[in-house]
Amino acid sequence: MAVKTVAKTRQAEAAIKAAASGGRILVDWEIRQYAKQYRMVDPFEEHLKTEGIISYGLSSMGYDIRISEDYKIFTNVRTAIVDPKQFSHDSFVDHRGSVCVIPPNSFALGRSIEYFRLPRRIMGICLGKSSYARCGIVVNITPLEPEWEGYLTIEISNTTPLPARIYSNEGIAQVLFFESGSVCETSYADRKGKYQGQRGITLPRV
Repeated sequence: MAVKTVAKTRQAEAAIKAAASGGRILVDWEIRQYAKQYRMVDPFEEHLKTEGIISYGLSSMGYDIRISEDYKIFTNVRTAIVDPKQFSHDSFVDHRGSVCVIPPNSFALGRSIEYFRLPRRIMGICLGKSSYARCGIVVNITPLEPEWEGYLTIEISNTTPLPARIYSNEGIAQVLFFESGSVCETSYADRKGKYQGQRGITLPRV
């Protein structure tokens, strides 16, 4: 056990030295280390859960996040204008459940089960899972910037002419973590970003 511990310590030291010379993507054991040290992903599942569900948890070079049971489903019953500067709460119908059905050619907002705390050297890029993409369901999440923290607000678009089913508490997207070779001058926390510490499903802010 002592030999394995020394080997892991040397591996971590080598990774830190590599980070000082240039950017790179974090691999599984590094993501685990950051999750423990900084609570970067909380809760954190150390192994990929796959049996009978849309997978979530730690993968080779990323982390598959889950979507919670809370949703806001887009509706145009009030013929509201979609305006990112003045986005109306009337444009959504709230829904909570183990499944969310998105109408044809529409979208819904959800939030991640995981809470993120990004270290100053780390940026996260999020991509939708293939299980949904192959059904014409597109997931969009903006980058996780250095020193941002909060639950992710997740946009899910149903591009098909049929209703689409989303499964709560299962995988929805994968986050890739990139470590920069140097520290940014101004982090998301430094500039007091408007989505810092967001808790529920957060609508556009200006």
